[in-house]
Amino acid sequence: MPRQNRVAPTGEIVAVPERGTLMGNRGCLHSVDGRILRSWQLKRWIVCVLEFKGRQREVMKPGHYTELFFLDEATALTAGHRPCAECQRERFNAFRHALALDRIDKSAPWSAVEIDDQLHAERITPDRAKRTYPARLDDLPDGTFVLLPARGVTPLLVQGNALLSWSAGGYTERIDRPHGIEAQVLTPELTVGAIRDGYSPELHPSALALLDRKT
Repeated sequence: MPRQNRVAPTGEIVAVPERGTLMGNRGCLHSVDGRILRSWQLKRWIVCVLEFKGRQREVMKPGHYTELFFLDEATALTAGHRPCAECQRERFNAFRHALALDRIDKSAPWSAVEIDDQLHAERITPDRAKRTYPARLDDLPDGTFVLLPARGVTPLLVQGNALLSWSAGGYTERIDRPHGIEAQVLTPELTVGAIRDGYSPELHPSALALLDRKT
């Protein structure tokens, strides 16, 4: 039986067989018997590589942080995480330098604490639900996730003239990106700003396969 430690773009922690390509955490979320008790514990929501310096962990060990798994980086960022400053130092630096482009002093990159505080304000409502917001679909950069009324609750990844349907095992469908409509955005505004200013989220191979497919 799969553990409940896979994360969707909506931030929901689900139990599915697929592990994904990245790991992360947001504190200790589980009970001694592996049940998820809360959606977060800390403001420091990070996304990590699956292997780093040969370190080994017992997954969901009682009293330790809950290992969470993501299909890809675009999924993790949309769920409200940011690159780890240790195992993903280059990605973290790229992320915070992209954020600095909107500052008056562009030479002063955001600190990890600043990023975590701002992301926390943008990703969670007072009742601990996922915070979303409306925006014109035409204005969103590649790598962000949206919901469209016509597609129900399926998260859709924006990529050029296409939208890709997300699933825990990979992207399953490519549809034409409609124009002139409003979407409900799942990706935090801070992260959308970083993407717009040059940060490019890494995608699961299934996304690249759909994008390469001739229509």
